Amino acid sequence: MKKIAIIGAGISGLFIANLFKKNSNYQISIYEKNNSINLDEGYGIQLSVNSVKLLNKIGFYKFKDEKKFNPDKINFYSIKSTKKICDLDISYFNSKDCKYTTLKRSDLINFLNEDVKDLIKHSHSISQIEHENHKIKLTFENRENSECDYLIISDGVFSNSKNLISKNPTRPKYNNTLAIRGMIPNSPKIDYKNISLFLGPDFHQVIYPVSQNGDLNFIAIMRYELTLEKQKNYSLFSENSFIKKVLENVPKENKAFFENVKELKIFPVFVSSDFFETKNDNINLIGDAFFAFQPSFAQGASQSIESAYELFKSIENNTEGNYFKSRVYKTKMVNNRSKFNQFAFHLSSPLTTFFRNIFLKRLVKNKKFLESYLGKIYNN
Repeated sequence: MKKIAIIGAGISGLFIANLFKKNSNYQISIYEKNNSINLDEGYGIQLSVNSVKLLNKIGFYKFKDEKKFNPDKINFYSIKSTKKICDLDISYFNSKDCKYTTLKRSDLINFLNEDVKDLIKHSHSISQIEHENHKIKLTFENRENSECDYLIISDGVFSNSKNLISKNPTRPKYNNTLAIRGMIPNSPKIDYKNISLFLGPDFHQVIYPVSQNGDLNFIAIMRYELTLEKQKNYSLFSENSFIKKVLENVPKENKAFFENVKELKIFPVFVSSDFFETKNDNINLIGDAFFAFQPSFAQGASQSIESAYELFKSIENNTEGNYFKSRVYKTKMVNNRSKFNQFAFHLSSPLTTFFRNIFLKRLVKNKKFLESYLGKIYNN
């Protein structure tokens, strides 16, 4: 029986643990540095059909309907005029059992955690990773040791584990944007059955349902310069004076939305700038530890799930040497689209905005474009 150690109990780590648990050839341990799983109630995630299809392999089709939502389209609006530009039919990629899904992150984590919670060792922060005689030895800050045949690193964008196995430790790059997150109540001004995307100069915001009960997730991405010192000061982002200063930069046309945001929190957006390839085929990265995207293509959670499944199949089929190359190929496609989306969403010149809106109206109805731009990502 092969021993598998998973560092990090986020979406990707919990999902791959569920996959391996169904195979009696593997013994799994999940090591989580925190003393409990993070279950922030207020934040939503979007799951495109590529990830829903994979989640169904562990029973997601049984997930309670009232705790998820299946929007049919994305409505594009201009912040300046609040007029609808056009809409994109995302249900085009749906099948009977795999539909574009929105829900609370906490509900997805609870689902993933249910069958593997007994495998999680909390308060285990990794301090050393060694590889000897085809075995991987792990040492934790609590002085506990463990050995495994395969090590899966899924401890997020600020992966400590990745730095432990790298001769040149890397740090993710601040994307010069802040994410403002929270929940807002239902409003007749919002299409609460679909995704609403508002575009403005150096700013965009997204509102979408996360359950059948009318809960709406709110996220805004705002361009905001930060010094290196401020980027490292994590307490800064919860200070009322800093939050007030940030909100003063919100486009005046959108300030009404912010007055209704509950559980408002601000996070700096960090992204990966390059790929890290391990020297050992038995040590691999998934999720944000592999690569963190800018949040402009709603693929963060879906790619975490997809990377976990790809690695699972590679280990199961003894082809783990192919995992890195195939994952880089898909990640580059998603990353290029994420970068382009943010550029297009944040245009400020009236002339370029005018032409962007014309192109948007045409492209969202062009099936060849949709098959290329979205289909290559959604159809795994």
